[in-house]
Amino acid sequence: MKKVKFEDLIIFENEDYIAINKPPHVATLEDRASYTNILAMAREYCETAQNCHRLDKETSGVLMIAKTPDAYRHLSVQFEKRKVKKIYHAIVDGIHEFDQRENTLPIYPGTKGIVKIDFEKGKPSHTTFNTLEAYKGHTLVEAIPHTGRMHQIRIHLSTLKAPISCDETYGGSPLLLSQLKRKFNLKKGTEEQPLLKRFALHAFAIEFKDPKGKQMKISAPYPKDFAVAVKQLDKNRY
Repeated sequence: MKKVKFEDLIIFENEDYIAINKPPHVATLEDRASYTNILAMAREYCETAQNCHRLDKETSGVLMIAKTPDAYRHLSVQFEKRKVKKIYHAIVDGIHEFDQRENTLPIYPGTKGIVKIDFEKGKPSHTTFNTLEAYKGHTLVEAIPHTGRMHQIRIHLSTLKAPISCDETYGGSPLLLSQLKRKFNLKKGTEEQPLLKRFALHAFAIEFKDPKGKQMKISAPYPKDFAVAVKQLDKNRY
């Protein structure tokens, strides 16, 4: 993987916060499987940097980093009180018409980092889904999590029979160009690779109040792999 330069990830910065567009395949915190993580990179840029929340390693998108302890506390309180609005975009299998579709199934952390729905032990969870665009066999969905459970969006979509594409853990299928393109020719002796080598989930935007009380909204453009996938879906609708 190409070395990531922290400065290139920054999409917003002021005296309190740094917002980055986290690339996929990079851990937010220290990860045994890799040497690189966002927190370590951020602290090379700003010694007092602290992650205000986290994204799964494969998830791309907007991630907030506080530059001071006061800024960290200010945003942490908003997260605790569920005053922060997070907006995700996901490519899911199948065609779905979601219009403010609510999912409140309780989530329980299972074994090996996989969660499950459990009505007895699960914690209250709440996500709202909206269809942004329907394509050939896939849908671009907006997900707004109101709680912050592990893998919440992924399992909630799976229970709606709309698993995230390439998310094999929760029932998603590989997103293949051969499924979209009518005259698709694979080079002899090669094996087709999916359009994304990770589950198709992107943290698109975040809304919160800064320490001065100003309402902030920060958006992160799609990374190359997600943008290419959406382009191919749009190009090969019928």
